[in-house]
Amino acid sequence: MKKRISRIRQLIHEKGEVKLFELEKMFPDISTMTLRRDLKKLEELGDVVRIKGGAKGISHLSRIKEEIYSKRSMENTAEKFAVANKALSFFEHDRSIFLDSGTTIMYLARLLGDQKLFITTSAPNIALECAKNQNATINLVGGTLSRENLSLSGINALSFLDAINIDIAFMAASGFSFKSGFTAGDYGECEIKKKVISKVNKTILLMDSTKFGKNLPFTFASLDDIDILISDDKVLPDTVKRINNGISKII
Repeated sequence: MKKRISRIRQLIHEKGEVKLFELEKMFPDISTMTLRRDLKKLEELGDVVRIKGGAKGISHLSRIKEEIYSKRSMENTAEKFAVANKALSFFEHDRSIFLDSGTTIMYLARLLGDQKLFITTSAPNIALECAKNQNATINLVGGTLSRENLSLSGINALSFLDAINIDIAFMAASGFSFKSGFTAGDYGECEIKKKVISKVNKTILLMDSTKFGKNLPFTFASLDDIDILISDDKVLPDTVKRINNGISKII
């Protein structure tokens, strides 16, 4: 049994996934029910995720998510850089700030230079980027890692934030509409965003123009919760006017 499971594990590692009918051909003397139990065992060990008619390897799924993040970081680069560059004027030395996860915030982290700052973030990749600044003190919240957006969330992350004082938060959103507000696709990430916004003195949201009009499943803030909204110059004039007529200011 152990030898068979080891061979199945190796096959999934090499191919990324395997179908049950392939295993039936590979092990003609083993029943389909037993092969299903083998896949269940591998899932319990954390090696695979069972799918209809087979299983996918965890490492394969991780690579896909990492590739998606890398691809997303290369989209709308001019707009993201413009947004990040505008945000730089809101940084002050010796302030406690929060940097959200996301590719636009990564652009901002790369522009910070050697300012003396106390930085808290939920994103390990952004923490590593900020670590290049020798004058920054960096706090990374603990929690469960989302491979899709490289952010940490969960009870541990929320508890950690309870003990941290933050002056300014630089947040990101995956979508915005006047009906649903600022939205994200991950519930845990959404809870982190809500917690941060509830604690800070000023919330600055960075979002390029491609995100306007999009709705994702979870709302973490309304316009009333945001002090300043930073975007690029492609936002429609009517949208800018409508936002500026409210409490938020868009630049």
